[in-house]
Amino acid sequence: MSKSKKNKKYSSSPKSSFEKTAVKAKKHLGQHFLKDENIAKKIGDTLTLQGYKNVVEIGPGMGVLTKYILQKDIDVIAMDLDRESIEYLNTNFHLEHTEALRGNTTFRVIEADFLKFDLNLLFTKEQFAITGNFPYNISTQIVFKTLENKDRIPEFTGMFQKEVAQRICEKAGSKAYGILSVLTQAFYDAEYLFTVSPDVFNPPPKVDSGVLRLIRKNEYALPCDEKLFFRVVKTAFGQRRKTLRNSLKTFELNDETKTLEILTKRPEQLSVDQFIELTLLIEKQQVK
Repeated sequence: MSKSKKNKKYSSSPKSSFEKTAVKAKKHLGQHFLKDENIAKKIGDTLTLQGYKNVVEIGPGMGVLTKYILQKDIDVIAMDLDRESIEYLNTNFHLEHTEALRGNTTFRVIEADFLKFDLNLLFTKEQFAITGNFPYNISTQIVFKTLENKDRIPEFTGMFQKEVAQRICEKAGSKAYGILSVLTQAFYDAEYLFTVSPDVFNPPPKVDSGVLRLIRKNEYALPCDEKLFFRVVKTAFGQRRKTLRNSLKTFELNDETKTLEILTKRPEQLSVDQFIELTLLIEKQQVK
């Protein structure tokens, strides 16, 4: 990621009209309501609208981001577990922002847990993007569920804890590069967009936030066994201080494979393509 993007931070400016409302942020849901209109618009504009016409927003809260998503000619489903937020959106949001709906845009709110929800029930199995101001406590799980459903999700944008967003986008050679980096970048091109300071939230988190965009690769089917690839990556980083020759002992590598130069490296030194190459080697050995 470029230094300029990584270090650029957006702080509080014009506050949202939602700040005066009575929905209370709930700690157990990891809620930090975005209250800055400029930041909300910038996140809404991270959606490229290329290859899809449907969007799922996770954790809409009081709709400060939703309003800007609905200015696009798309169909939107907002998904939240917080009944108070759902009630707010259903009773106030449509009335306040009907004029913001463009063209044939449709909007509905679902009370559901994204991590448990069957995504095949959304948009009659059409392609859709995911966006949101994600609860920090489940943000990594949201990414993993996206990877499980990558065939239907060509784009993913949104706000994470800064360190998590950077980890997803990090390249080989960095201490931050790990399981999440490799598995995500195997299927998506990842870009860290900008940093957001705590003062644009209510209540403010104790850390900076980071906004990213993932765009699914044109050729995202792996040339190796996908389940084995996941196992290799997770096993390698499970003992990241060891060389791959030692951390991958459970795969019972043969003597010929053990002598390969790639196994003298530690996992953070391998690019995504090299992890695919390594998986192919192990796969070939297992077939024998």
